[in-house]
Amino acid sequence: MDTKGFSQHISRQYNEDLEQIITRVMTMGGLVEQQLEAALVALVDGDQAKGEQVVTSDYRVNAMEVELDEACTTVLARRQPAASDLRLILAVIKTITDLERIGDEAERVGRMALHLLDEDRQRSPMAEIAALGENVKGMVRGALDAFTRMDAEQAVRVAQEDIKADAQYDSIIRHLVKYLEENPKSVPPVLDIVWATRSLERIGDRSRNICEYVIYFVRGKDVRHTSFEQMAEEATGDRH
Repeated sequence: MDTKGFSQHISRQYNEDLEQIITRVMTMGGLVEQQLEAALVALVDGDQAKGEQVVTSDYRVNAMEVELDEACTTVLARRQPAASDLRLILAVIKTITDLERIGDEAERVGRMALHLLDEDRQRSPMAEIAALGENVKGMVRGALDAFTRMDAEQAVRVAQEDIKADAQYDSIIRHLVKYLEENPKSVPPVLDIVWATRSLERIGDRSRNICEYVIYFVRGKDVRHTSFEQMAEEATGDRH
């Protein structure tokens, strides 16, 4: 992590505790990225092994969230951080919660993928779903990078990708609804695809959340439930 983002302390141990927490967040983020990549391969390519891998290894992400939450609680209790240090710990706690939920969504995508047959994929807008998957995968990576460097401006850029993800999701759902109207007997597999696509869209939302936490830490401003224009103003300090 770029240590200019948080205070340096007389206690070297305190500095090391904070740095280790950030390092562990990034390790957790890397594992979540692997889960998402495997889930997408399972969904789009029909790779059963990848789907089973995601479903059976989700516990690792859950365990890391618990460990990090305990580490943050320990810092809060022992150090009683204030100002930027407190914002950092709060941002970490919120970020690991969203990373764990991204892992849950990836697990759901992998599980839905296991239900699908090749013909189900051939009848689906799988190219569009793959494009949505690549977009949200990039959002996760970009959000984690912004978090590592505590870069508020990059956080805004990544968060704005959620507009594209939402549009992609809406387009896929319209396609699937039309297909269901024409093929009512295909409800079970199409619903699996709908749930998997919904999970991908939710991953985009979670990535945006992480970007909001970066802005909160850097600028001390809560930008949840604000427009992208307001978010950008707070991130850059540019008010007209």
